[in-house]
Amino acid sequence: MNVLIVDDNEAAADLLRELLELQGHTARCTYTAQKAVDAAAEEAFDAALIDLTLPDFPGTEVARRLRSLASHAGPRLLVAVTGFSAEDAAGAAARDLFDHHLQKPIDFGELTAILSAPPR
Repeated sequence: MNVLIVDDNEAAADLLRELLELQGHTARCTYTAQKAVDAAAEEAFDAALIDLTLPDFPGTEVARRLRSLASHAGPRLLVAVTGFSAEDAAGAAARDLFDHHLQKPIDFGELTAILSAPPR
């Protein structure tokens, strides 16, 4: 699976990329919302792991823009990866835009299960 990781915490994003690559996935990190949108326009991703709080615009807007890409170009799976719980206002606002919500620090086993599951 080709995974786009979007997080302004570069160390956390790079570590997640390394863990995913150890599982046989390919992964690319971007550290701003705009770079994520640009990357998705250049390359086909199967999944995107998106932090909700990014320096240039919110992860929810990244999700909206990725969903608006042509169906063949946009990632089929969007996962919110954030410090907010799904019950917090920011997490609740993202609920309809994402397929899954993982609270930091993420449970890598849960992420593995999400990435292994058949598409909805």
